[in-house]
Amino acid sequence: MLATVFTKATRDRWLGVAIGAGLLALWMLMAMAVYRDIDLSLYTNLPEAIRGVMGIPDGADVATLAYSVLFGFAGSLTLAGLAVSMGTGSIAGEERNGTLGLLLGNPKSRTYVLVSKAASMVLLTVLGSLVVWGAGLATPAILSVDIGNSHVGAFALHMMVNALFYGFLAMAVGAWTGNASLSSGISAGVMVISYFAVGLLPLVQGLEDLVKVFPWYYFDGSQPLVNGVSWGHMAVLVGGIVFFAAAALVGVNRRDLRNNVSRVTVLDRLRANPTTQKIVERLAGSARVSRISIKTASDHQGLLIIVAYVMFLVMGLLLGPMYNAIDDVLADFSASMPDNLLAMFGGGDISTPEGWYQIETFSLMVPIAIIVVTVVIGARAVAGEEARRTMDLLLANPVSRAKIVLEKAAAMIVHAAVVGFATFAGVALGSVISGLGMDTGNIAAASLLGTLLGLVFGALSLVLSAATGRVRLAVYATIGVALTFYLVNSLLQLSERLAGWAKWSPNYYYLTSDPLVNGMHWGHAAVLAALVAGLILLAIPLFQRRDVRG
Repeated sequence: MLATVFTKATRDRWLGVAIGAGLLALWMLMAMAVYRDIDLSLYTNLPEAIRGVMGIPDGADVATLAYSVLFGFAGSLTLAGLAVSMGTGSIAGEERNGTLGLLLGNPKSRTYVLVSKAASMVLLTVLGSLVVWGAGLATPAILSVDIGNSHVGAFALHMMVNALFYGFLAMAVGAWTGNASLSSGISAGVMVISYFAVGLLPLVQGLEDLVKVFPWYYFDGSQPLVNGVSWGHMAVLVGGIVFFAAAALVGVNRRDLRNNVSRVTVLDRLRANPTTQKIVERLAGSARVSRISIKTASDHQGLLIIVAYVMFLVMGLLLGPMYNAIDDVLADFSASMPDNLLAMFGGGDISTPEGWYQIETFSLMVPIAIIVVTVVIGARAVAGEEARRTMDLLLANPVSRAKIVLEKAAAMIVHAAVVGFATFAGVALGSVISGLGMDTGNIAAASLLGTLLGLVFGALSLVLSAATGRVRLAVYATIGVALTFYLVNSLLQLSERLAGWAKWSPNYYYLTSDPLVNGMHWGHAAVLAALVAGLILLAIPLFQRRDVRG
């Protein structure tokens, strides 16, 4: 038995940080090896404004380019995502699992628990950043690449503080609400919107200074890789961290803790309403576990609502008017961008509405949004029941293990379909109100392919959940695999010698056929659908052969 909350939290979370930092080290090795073999003029000859949007400094060499593209995107998002996970789990996660009451049953105050969790998050984030820093120094030495005057340590420091900003934001939201889905959803939403705003707003004349409103600007707006540490920008992020930490402390001490057992879902509220009672009871079945899929879907309704709303409004509807506002800038942007460089971001002519939406919405945001929803459901489908000690109760009913897996998978598919439809509706409506003339069927094709890609990784998390019974392992390993496949598909297509290997990535079967222009590629859809079905079916025997963890 571990002596302190700090050591317990550190033990529970170290594996995810180790996996994330280790993958970043491997990605850096792969990225720098690829960039070493291509013509860097693809990047260095781009206009200054475009290089600024992409985070590529003037005169970038192989090392600087690899650092900017990999650490500035995948590295920063990975570390920040890990911190958000730890911040969410600190209070809201314990309440969700019904363990915070047991924890506070010991002679430990709420303040002690929160401070211990925060200290663990800081320690693990620092250690992860040190691994990234070490990889940033070791990789060029292994590949005999000169890093010049690159400030790798300064970049790693900015990444660490940026990650802690979002981690403490998640902790504060969780401490005030006790809702893990709301905590992770708000923090991830702020992070993603901030990331895209800092990239897009400089393209709009008169809105350049608005980027200072978004926290992501204080991560890389000063180009720490080239200019070193910006202590002013660091002070802004640290000030946010202190504010969120204080807010979390106040929130957890003033609020009644939520009891996971007495949680009221949307279905419960609809049952209590005489108008909807009969309809809902027919959908939900009896009080026994006859509809595991409906219960699972209801348990994750908060996350679904947040993600679907962001995809419909921000990444769908609002991008149509934004395209009309900057179409002249995008035409110049497109003329300066090489085709194989655009392929790294999903391909397409960004001066057209289809290319604009493909690069801004479908290339990254659609897979990320659906993967977030499906991985959460898939990882908790089996392992979550075991972690909450409810699997024995579930299996005591006349329901087979195969049915549990299939019904959990059905809920995952429904949630993915809702996010996919929200994306389709937002993009289609954005096209209509902005007069962009995009083909509705092609929008549906891209949305469906994105949904299938997200389900591939959701099904993988279900397999890992069924095979191991461990939620964190299923989540971290799946996200690591998803990011690896994304980078494999993106980076290998830059090299003529290695481009053929990209077909081993599921991401290749998503946007390679340019569905927003050419419509559905049914062969690619069949490959993704087969992967989803195969992984779900694989989860059944893996769960059946394993003893349930008590």
